[in-house]
Amino acid sequence: MGQLTGGSPSLLRRINSAVVLRALRSTDCATLTEITRMTGLSRPTVEGVVEDLVAAGLVAEKAAEEGTARRQGRPARRFRFRAEAGHLLGLEIGVRRVSALLADLDGRVVGSQTKGVEETAGADERLERLRAAVTDLLRRTGVPRSSLRAVGVGTPGIVEADGTVRLSTALPGWTGLRLGERLGRSFKCPVLVENDANAAAVAEHWKGAATGSDDVVFVLAGLSPGAGSLIGGRLHRGYGGAAGEIGALHLLGREEAPETLLSTTDRPLHPLDEQAVAEVFALAREGHRPARAAVDRFLRRLVHDVAALVLALDPELVVVGGWASGLDGVLEPLRRELTRYCLRPPRVALSVLGEAAVATGALRLALDHVEEQLFAVEGTVTARR
Repeated sequence: MGQLTGGSPSLLRRINSAVVLRALRSTDCATLTEITRMTGLSRPTVEGVVEDLVAAGLVAEKAAEEGTARRQGRPARRFRFRAEAGHLLGLEIGVRRVSALLADLDGRVVGSQTKGVEETAGADERLERLRAAVTDLLRRTGVPRSSLRAVGVGTPGIVEADGTVRLSTALPGWTGLRLGERLGRSFKCPVLVENDANAAAVAEHWKGAATGSDDVVFVLAGLSPGAGSLIGGRLHRGYGGAAGEIGALHLLGREEAPETLLSTTDRPLHPLDEQAVAEVFALAREGHRPARAAVDRFLRRLVHDVAALVLALDPELVVVGGWASGLDGVLEPLRRELTRYCLRPPRVALSVLGEAAVATGALRLALDHVEEQLFAVEGTVTARR
């Protein structure tokens, strides 16, 4: 795949290459005349640029349909962007599973793989499961590891710019882990690590419930909820990557932990896991009074946490994802209470992508990175194939 980075003959040549490549990527295929019209470049310039892009492996000539030449004479040559010239990975590292999505340079998913992992697994074991999932996926799809151009990763915790997890209470041994560096040993391409809620927000904006909105709060609803925010269509990470950590609001003078909130007895709920909480919600639906009280406490805490973000950011839309989004009775109390607390209540919707949101967002981040390379002005169109 070509990388439009540092050694092109001239700045103008690099600009022209990016313009032609973007035009070809926006359509199924095009003739030189059509490319000239789309880009506004001269015919000789387009011919030279296309020749370079073909040599770089980023563009290919599309074969004429059978019989076309006999009916109409020699057809015009048509060219297409080679989305198969490279591949991207979107990875999710979760509490009970690791997932991988593989896509081409157009972002089309060509395969996926998920493996379960024990909640108590340490960092080494969890990363080994992730590597195994990637290896299985690449083998099954027939994509060589050398074809990977960028890897995006979504994980719980506060993530620094270099891919180090500064703080994570969800995964054992995760705090302080140099995740980007560790995964970088397995790939010969950039590895981009992002907070899971941030990745999910990007995913919903790309392919989910927030495709038409640029000011969005995505709530990854769980026992310790997190949130990702888009402001003007751009991900807001905050100064230190900790924006949206609404699960820490209980530290501000609140004494009730999730184990107490969701308890149906006078003792904390133990073990505190998704199955146990789902059982509490099921009991509440059946009219069990202590369970209904527990669910009310849980939803009230979630609503207050989300309202704090809504008041600060004034989003158009709040998208609720994570395992709690599949529990009955989450959406309506959230709408009702946001109307009560917020000066301008946002729209509220459930995630469209569900469990695939984090890996899909990680894939989008990898695609963004590659697009910056492909369409940047600074660069060279020398292929790495």
